[in-house]
Amino acid sequence: MRGVVGVRKREILLGNEAIARGVVEAGCEVASAYPGTPSSEILPAIARFADELGTKTAVEWAVNEKVAFEVAAAAAFAGKRSCAVMKQVGLNVAADALMSVAYFELAGGFLVVVADDPGPHSSQTEQDSRAFAHFAKIPCLDPATAEEARDMVAVAYDLSEKYHMPVMLRPTGRVDHARQDVELREIAAPERPARFTKDVRRWVCLPAHVRLNHPQLNAKNDAIREEFETSFDAFTYEVPAKEKAKLGIVASGVSFAIVSDLLAAWGRTDVALLKIGTPVPLPVRRVESFLARHEKVLLLEETYPVIEEQLRDRTKVLGRWNGAVPREGELLPEVIAGIVARALGEPLPEAVDPSLKAALEELQVKPRPPMLCPGCPHRASFFAIRKAVPNGIYPSDIGCYTLGVNQKMVDSVICMGASVTQPSGFHLAYRVDGKEQPIVATIGDSTFFHMGIPGLVNAVYNRHAFVLAILDNSITAMTGGQPNPAVGEKLRKGDPGRAVDIAGVVRGCGVSFVRTVEAYDIPAGIDVVKEAWEHARREKEPAVVLFRHPCMLLRCEQAKIPVRVDQEKCVGCRFCINFFNCPALRFDEEKKKAFVDDRFCVACGVCREVCPHGAIVPIREEE
Repeated sequence: MRGVVGVRKREILLGNEAIARGVVEAGCEVASAYPGTPSSEILPAIARFADELGTKTAVEWAVNEKVAFEVAAAAAFAGKRSCAVMKQVGLNVAADALMSVAYFELAGGFLVVVADDPGPHSSQTEQDSRAFAHFAKIPCLDPATAEEARDMVAVAYDLSEKYHMPVMLRPTGRVDHARQDVELREIAAPERPARFTKDVRRWVCLPAHVRLNHPQLNAKNDAIREEFETSFDAFTYEVPAKEKAKLGIVASGVSFAIVSDLLAAWGRTDVALLKIGTPVPLPVRRVESFLARHEKVLLLEETYPVIEEQLRDRTKVLGRWNGAVPREGELLPEVIAGIVARALGEPLPEAVDPSLKAALEELQVKPRPPMLCPGCPHRASFFAIRKAVPNGIYPSDIGCYTLGVNQKMVDSVICMGASVTQPSGFHLAYRVDGKEQPIVATIGDSTFFHMGIPGLVNAVYNRHAFVLAILDNSITAMTGGQPNPAVGEKLRKGDPGRAVDIAGVVRGCGVSFVRTVEAYDIPAGIDVVKEAWEHARREKEPAVVLFRHPCMLLRCEQAKIPVRVDQEKCVGCRFCINFFNCPALRFDEEKKKAFVDDRFCVACGVCREVCPHGAIVPIREEE
């Protein structure tokens, strides 16, 4: 086993930075990812630590998670330690490759970091990636803290190389975005140069080979389970009660950290804990031994009953199966506090810290729903589309622009790329009835490269009539401002990429109507979308409009056009509030008039085109 040597210092790191540090310390030489909250900070941190430590690690953003997984997997085929990083719904995209590679006899260590989002806070689903690891028959480690996540990385690589299979590290958002002081270590030099040994039985997933490899995969799982039973004590261990235990608690991941803090705050010494850091495959004998020594046992894990369902007898278990633990939602401290109190049969102790509700009341903060940033070009694009096709169906996608729902411009969202395939389904549904239905779909530039291209090819091939609006803001904005192929910039300086022209790709898919328009130019946008829909309905094929303007986060130079609401012209109709939905446009309930909140206005001037009564006007120099 390769170990890290030497100790340098301790540093306060974000959980994702701690994972990245572990990846570099473990000698990873190829790392690939697609950004997605809560995993987005990991890959940039890998690049930073690789530069600081002087490694030759190749670090790249991929166009989607399947690509990232396959790039990293092939590097492991060649004997290198590699890493693929994604969020939980990204694993859905990479699932095809994961299921196949699990059967392979890898040459190098392969770590798959999948960040889950209980809650969820920024995802379409609340799925549990530990269940995917169980499904794929690969081991999964579940960290409770940032430092433990870093420590698990090195162990995961050793486990991967011992059994020649992928290993999953599954942090949740509370681990990813926690901060903790972490011991920084040096790295050991990689032991092997790249060497791919050709072996058809090893690397080609033919049915005949699968029939031979599947029993080997099962044997690996049995051996790993036995290791988890007898070792890995740093991650799976008991915290015995100091007196006769009134309750036993089995906890995995951040739930263990939370319940440990709660019991300490309550001064409880009559509760025993069993921490599970190795939930897949579960060390069943350890858990069953703990169950046998306690009259009742509470099982805390996020978000699916992955540990629970691996137990052969759940008679003593208070968990999801009998409603003691909620079957959905994040296990926040206040939620776990209630669960533990009920399991103890006691009233909930007084909260040590004030509740969020009390804090908000004291600060007089009024929560508002998420909104597009002031000056966001997507807001203008949505407004133009609505004016051009007011009776349309508006499928959309995953990105900042999903917030177009506030402008009543997002009717349906499934997953990345589905904004291009849903229009085909809507088109066919109405065509079967002999009706013509306007459809305008929206997708971002990064999402188009991620999964939008196959749907567009399908629509061209089958001649589905709709308009696809690609909202090109020259950035992957929602996940933190990462570059994408349209920009051409790569993660690390001195490693130049090559820009891929979106319009060229669209034309390459066979689309004949392709127009580009400045997103801030609402009248031009209206005209182009009308023209696009006329082309689509007439020619019975998709038409594409590129709305282009840089994201406000890029801080590009642009003309400033300060505006105000002419109070005499404003009739209080709220049209600007309801259909433009800019944080800088507010409504005075007493005066029944709109006004511009200068705290938020970025003087983009776009809203001048919005008011049907012409009440939003530029501020003259003398004003």
